[in-house]
Amino acid sequence: MGIPGNAKRKRSGQEVYAAILAGGIGSRFWPLSRETTPKQLLKVVGDESLLKSTIRRLSPLIPAERVSIVTNARQAEIIRLHLLYGGDGKALSPGYIVEPVGRNTAAAIALAAFEVWRKDPEGVMAVLPADHIIKDGKSFRAALKAAIAVASEGHLVTFGIVPTSPETGYGYIKAGKKTVSRINGHTAKRVDRFVEKPDIKRARKYVADGSYFWNSGIFLWKAGRILEEIKAYLPDVYNALSSASSPAEVAEAYLSFKDVSIDHGILEKAKDVVVIPADFPWSDMGTWSSFSEILDPDGDGNIIKGRVVDIGSENSIIFGCDRAVATIGLRDFILVDTPDATLVCPKDRAQEVKDVVNILKAKKYIEHEHHRTVERPWGSYTLLEQGEGYKIKKIRVEPLRRLSLQLHKHRSEHWVVITGTARVQRGEEVVDIAINQSTYIPRGVKHRLENPADTPLEIIEVQNGEYVEEADIVRFDDDFERK
Repeated sequence: MGIPGNAKRKRSGQEVYAAILAGGIGSRFWPLSRETTPKQLLKVVGDESLLKSTIRRLSPLIPAERVSIVTNARQAEIIRLHLLYGGDGKALSPGYIVEPVGRNTAAAIALAAFEVWRKDPEGVMAVLPADHIIKDGKSFRAALKAAIAVASEGHLVTFGIVPTSPETGYGYIKAGKKTVSRINGHTAKRVDRFVEKPDIKRARKYVADGSYFWNSGIFLWKAGRILEEIKAYLPDVYNALSSASSPAEVAEAYLSFKDVSIDHGILEKAKDVVVIPADFPWSDMGTWSSFSEILDPDGDGNIIKGRVVDIGSENSIIFGCDRAVATIGLRDFILVDTPDATLVCPKDRAQEVKDVVNILKAKKYIEHEHHRTVERPWGSYTLLEQGEGYKIKKIRVEPLRRLSLQLHKHRSEHWVVITGTARVQRGEEVVDIAINQSTYIPRGVKHRLENPADTPLEIIEVQNGEYVEEADIVRFDDDFERK
């Protein structure tokens, strides 16, 4: 493949695409975020997940059919099921660009840019993280429309968030004096330089200066234009991806890529980067402390959710779940309680939560991977107890949904219906089982559980065998197209 040409030529009526970066799990949001429930799938504000809000926020400028999720293979399947069967009845079907391994944002954006350029050599693409919170969608779309126009002229565009405080957790962008464009009240200025996360003294100077903005991590450019820069500054990435013609070749190419961000790899070196100051309410939800920016505290500065009884705490974030949580006299603390894990830490050490996750992985604790209750497209299951050779679950099947036709090689199962009616296929037999009735599924027998009613079905499942993990499933037919 040759280098994309005519990248600076403006063409009216250009199509605009979006690449949403969604490969991480948000480990700083443990214990709410897990590998099977990454941060972007959490409902932090409102009734939609962060990812769904990100996709819908782009419409109508960029409809869902021109949105691609850039992620890894495991997350792609989790995200696909979430967007199609997330429980709110609002299915979304974006495209997916699957990275073989994570190599930071430069490689991910290069892969997405080639995808767009091959479909539309004149296409403009927006690049956005999956987990930002932007409460004012109208203001965001107005800024996005201006950025699309500037990017169509061949510029590399980023949003700079007007700082409201001297934050030390964000990188900054210094705008130069030269104005490149003015569109509908939005001014695009040439970027003077990108600045790393500062200490508090420098952050105060940046805010007072007035020409520094928070680095939003949101970018717009023509796909061909960013590929020109990638060829110039990351030629190994460009050459490998331009010649790759199959997923296997992409995977082989990725093994040689260095871990580098788009900021360090390209934007700090490129000559034609512009920033559009944006004043819409924004948070990148980097740590638990970010909740102080997006939720309104009570009179004592606390943000409290769930079954919490508090006496005399101040400036703290307290999240309860099923259990009652009682707190007394906390000062600048974070407490997050879930059914299987609890986090307690000072607010100024919230960045270290990711280190906890790494330790959990090293110790092979399952709490880094999934919650006690695991969502599935047909409903959910809750682990009640597990021991040597057995596991006990409560399974909930939503109305008119069914599990896959499957068998297990290493375990048998006993099912007892506690709510609703279960339609059970066992071998060639199909029977309906009512409340307080049970059935037995021998190992090696094809079976399926279905809820034929318009009310939820709940059963208790007891598994017995030498291996009782989720990997022991052989699927033959599945409504949700899982492998």
